[in-house]
Amino acid sequence: MTMAEHGPVEGAQPRDGRLRVFLVDDHAMFRAGVRAELGGHVEVVGEASTVTEAVNRIAATQPDVVLLDVHMPDGGGRAVLDAMRRTHPQVKFLALSVSDAAEDVIGLIRAGARGYVTKTISPDELTDAIRRVADGDAVFSPRLAGFVLDAFAARPDAPVADPELDQLTNREREVLRLLARGYAYKEIAKELFISIKTVETHVSNVLRKLQMSNRYELSRWAADRRLV
Repeated sequence: MTMAEHGPVEGAQPRDGRLRVFLVDDHAMFRAGVRAELGGHVEVVGEASTVTEAVNRIAATQPDVVLLDVHMPDGGGRAVLDAMRRTHPQVKFLALSVSDAAEDVIGLIRAGARGYVTKTISPDELTDAIRRVADGDAVFSPRLAGFVLDAFAARPDAPVADPELDQLTNREREVLRLLARGYAYKEIAKELFISIKTVETHVSNVLRKLQMSNRYELSRWAADRRLV
């Protein structure tokens, strides 16, 4: 049986000089999809679904590039970056997220990520992005580059915090963003790999925290903050 049939082996060294990549995402199905899409272009040396797991396994495997999800239940990509950047500065991070919100992009770049691409990226584009980040380039999906330029050129020291937005969990922000784009509950559930009931619970929590009564008010609120 081949190694691919068993999944990645922690700490395994590539035999052919390929870049060593580590995956951080709380959805097992998504991680499996990324492994399949990357194919033989890179060596996936490990994966993690939580911040603690990611920090420990990245330290153990010493990958060239970490593909990092932005939103996870226990702190997300920012927490991983904060834990790793001082002790392992040689490891480069490329954010790979469903979110294309300005505050997510800017927050991850300020924390030390070398790039930020969305999960709509093609396999070939992702492989190229990984190689470029490993070489020291900064890589962004096209519309995201403008967020970074605006933030660092116009207001380099401006905080990205929003007191109202900070009330929401990472998952609630994801649900809000998709809801504001017109997604139905069923579509949100499919996009985020959660149940419709869970979507309903998140929406109820967001409405309560923001003191709003319907999705239309939420959509306007999200649009005002450029979350959509």
